[in-house]
This record gives sequence, C-alpha cells and structure tokens, in this order.
Amino acid sequence: MNATGTDRDTQTFFTFEQTLRVLRRQALPIALAVVLVGAAAFAYSEHKKPRYTATASLIFTNNQLSQQVAGLQAVGSDVDPTSQQDTDVETTKLGDMAAITASRLGGGLTETKVDKSLSISAVGDTYVVDVAATSTSRELAAKIANTYSNVFVTEQETTNQQYYSSALALVEKQLAALSPQAKVGAAGLALEDRAQSLGVLAQLRSGSVELAQAAAVPTTPSSPKTARNIILGAVLGLFLGFGIAFLRERLDRRIRDPQDLEIVYGLPLIGVIAESSALARSRPDSPRTAAFLPSNDAEAFRLIRARLRFFGVDHEVRTLLIGSAAPGDGKTTISRHLAAAAASMGSRVLLLELDFRRPTVAKAFGIRPGPGVADILVGSNPTSAAIQSVTLGPLFAQNSDRRTFDVLVAGTLPPNPGELLESRAMEKLLAYLRSDYDFVVIDTPPLVAVSDAFPLLSRVDGVVIVARVGRNRRDIAGQLHKTLTAADAALLGVIANGVKVRARGAYGYGYGYAYGHKRSSDAPASSGHTPIDDPASITNA
Repeated sequence: MNATGTDRDTQTFFTFEQTLRVLRRQALPIALAVVLVGAAAFAYSEHKKPRYTATASLIFTNNQLSQQVAGLQAVGSDVDPTSQQDTDVETTKLGDMAAITASRLGGGLTETKVDKSLSISAVGDTYVVDVAATSTSRELAAKIANTYSNVFVTEQETTNQQYYSSALALVEKQLAALSPQAKVGAAGLALEDRAQSLGVLAQLRSGSVELAQAAAVPTTPSSPKTARNIILGAVLGLFLGFGIAFLRERLDRRIRDPQDLEIVYGLPLIGVIAESSALARSRPDSPRTAAFLPSNDAEAFRLIRARLRFFGVDHEVRTLLIGSAAPGDGKTTISRHLAAAAASMGSRVLLLELDFRRPTVAKAFGIRPGPGVADILVGSNPTSAAIQSVTLGPLFAQNSDRRTFDVLVAGTLPPNPGELLESRAMEKLLAYLRSDYDFVVIDTPPLVAVSDAFPLLSRVDGVVIVARVGRNRRDIAGQLHKTLTAADAALLGVIANGVKVRARGAYGYGYGYAYGHKRSSDAPASSGHTPIDDPASITNA
C-alpha cells in the first residue's frame, strides 16, 4: 500500500516542477500583465513633456601654499577622499547661489525653481563636483547650470580674498607692535614675508574651486527615456504577472495537473487519460458489444492494465475497486474500458457494478438491467443467471476477435445500498468472483458523496482513484486521501482523467513509468484456487 498520512495539499512552497507547470498554465495572464504594464509605461512616456539636463563641472583644489602663507596647517594627502567629497558637495549647496542665479537669469525664475532644477553630486573618487540643471527648455538648463557654477566660483574667490585681507591686516598689526630691533630680527622678517605673500594672494583673487567645464546646451532629452521605461514596465509587469499567477493558483482549489494528484494522494500516477470526444460519447456500436475507441485511447487502458500487473509482486491484484471523489470523474467509463483492455490481453474478466444509486453499465452496453448484484445478495437469483457477456468489438484491434468479458450489473435498486455491500453475502460473492476470474473490475459510487463502498475497501486486493483534472478540488481530494488512509485501503495509484489534448504530448500515455519488461497477456487463473459455492442462496446477515 503506497499511501502516507501527510496531507500533501498543505505544502507551503512550490517545487521547481510545480512552478514550471504554474507558469505554463498561467502564461496568458502573465503575458497580459507584461503587455499592459509595458503599454502603460509607453503611454506615460509619450504624454510626458520632454526635459533636458545640462551639466557643469567644478574642481576643488587644496592649495597648500596659500594655506601655509595664511598661517594655517596645510591639508595633506592623508585626508579621506570620501569625506572631502562630501564636504565639497555640501559646500557647493551652501549660500544663496540659487537666489543669485534666479535674479541674474530673470524671466520669472525663482530661487525655489532653481533649487528644484539642480542636482549636485561628486564624480567618482575625484575632487570634481557636477552641477546638473534640468528644465523643459534646453537653453535654460544650460544657463542655470553655468550661472550657478560661475556664481559659486565667484563667491568662493570673494570669500578667499576677504580671508586673505583679514589675515594681512592681522599680520600688519603684529608688525606695528614690534620694536625697531624686533622688526629686523627673525620674527619680524618672517612677518614681513607673510605680509607680502598675503598682499599678493589678496590681489590675485584666487580660490579653492574652479570651473572645470561649462555646461553645453543638451541635444537630446534626459527624460522621459521611453525605451528604458518600456523595459522597466515590462519587467514590472512580469513580476506582477507572476504574483497574479501564483495567487490564482493558491485561490484555485481545482486539481489542474496530473502531477498534482500524486502530491495530494501521495500515490503513483498509473494512468493519464486524455480528454477525448470518443471517450465522452463511447457507446456500444451494437448491443452487447464494447464501444469503439481510437488506438491512442485504447492503448492508454492497456498501459494501465499492464502497470497494475506489477503491483501483484507481493500479492496478486485480482479484485480492483475503481473509486472517485465526486460524480462525473469518469470512473464508470474507465472501469468499462479497463475491463475491455484486460479481456483483450487474454484475461478472464468481470465488470462488477456496485453503484446502486446511479447504475449506468446496462445502458452503456445495451444489456439487461437485471437481475444483478442486489438480486444475488438477497437470494432472488443465482450468480450464473445474472452474469452477462459482452463481446469485444473494434475497441482493441489486435487479438480481439470473438473475445468477451462478463458483466454483473447492479440489478434491482435496494433501499439500503450500504448495508447490502457490508453484508456477509457481499463478502462471499467477492470471494466467489475472485476465484472464478483473473481480474474483477469493481465500479462503485463516489467515495465522498456516499459511504456505500467503504466496507469494500478492506475486501478488495487494490483500490485505484480516478480524478478529472481541472474539475476535482484539492481539498476534497485531500479529505478522501485521509479517509482512505484511515480505512487502511489497499491504495495502488491514481488515474488522471480528462487531461487536455495539448498536454498529451507533455505527459504521454507512458508518463512516469518505464518498465523494462515486455508486456504479455495476463496469466490464466491458477488451478490452486478452489471455487466456493455460488452465493446465490446467501441472504443478508
């Protein structure tokens, strides 16, 4: 029994394979998000007025000679460049240069507008500071950058001149305080030299910053950058699409992929039945004859039967219960075709209908609706009188001539289906059929909808769950998995039904299994089995 007690539907993270399947299923919403956000970015860029940026460059210098002449300690090369850059940038922003620039340019320009248009930043690890101005007018952008830079350089020169003049006045005062003898001494001569140097520096109007490069009138707008915005919009749309896709997956409780069945049930996937119009309308082409199926659909059921044989290594699977979580999953159709597939491979097969609430097998094959199982269990009819044969038609082209399989329909609908299936008579009927047939396929009512079939779970050799992909809900499937595990059912695997045709190439009918053995027809019934009495006379206990 390959089942675990873990609810696989409660996992938090997607595996890599699950992620790829989600992206494949949600490709349309993702693509739509990319296109819409990219188009919005394009529309925004096209409707936004172009803006131009002009940049002037200032270079700061450490004039050690000037510092020494002024009586200051010279700043050496051990100063942290990053710290010096920050100082230079902040120095460029200080003062009322924005107001002076607005006043000089006029034309309704204000200090606030100048401030908003400016961007001052350091260039790499150098002592160069860029003064960038942005405006809807390319000429105005260049004028603001150049005017601001020139005003700043002039202000720095004026500040330095005032500094040197103040230093010169202080030195001259010190000289005046010296005696005639001290003036001709070493200290006096040093003050005389410093006074002469300060006088020269004050006349030169030198500063610690110069205009390295004036701003040129820009030829192309700096914003909006349409191509960049479209790319960023597409990337944003991609991430938005991913978010929508995974949110949809979380909110969508349906089982959308065959591999999801393996996760929810914790069982191997033993068959993938593609969505097929032939399966949907499969009806007998003549009374008492199995329906026609295309070769691909027929091969899918042969593969399921072949795989089921490998579960008989430890114990022989002669009675197989086909169940599903909800009505409409196709378990009855799969039961019929699986029985036909086993018969075409040489087995002695019986299809046993135990769905007393909605029996459909008699109508599907065009055979008598009774007597059936219910009539046998209450002792109204013998088993031999209730069993009917169905001839294999063109369902399986090879080895199908004159081959048949038997059918035991539900019969008279009882008022107490659950009690009837739980009876001792039902147990003996199963044992009788198991001894007389190589393979008994049991069609049951939906396991979540009603509890009729639960007494059978421990009486059969194996249980296979059929689920319709795109319809079954993960929470209901998880609930059924827990129930079956608690009932100690001999779970063998799951069959994915109704897989979209586009996915057939992705999964294939041979999905996930590569048996190294050559397929052979089922072995005949072993002579070691001793048939028990016909339970026709057994009534409910």
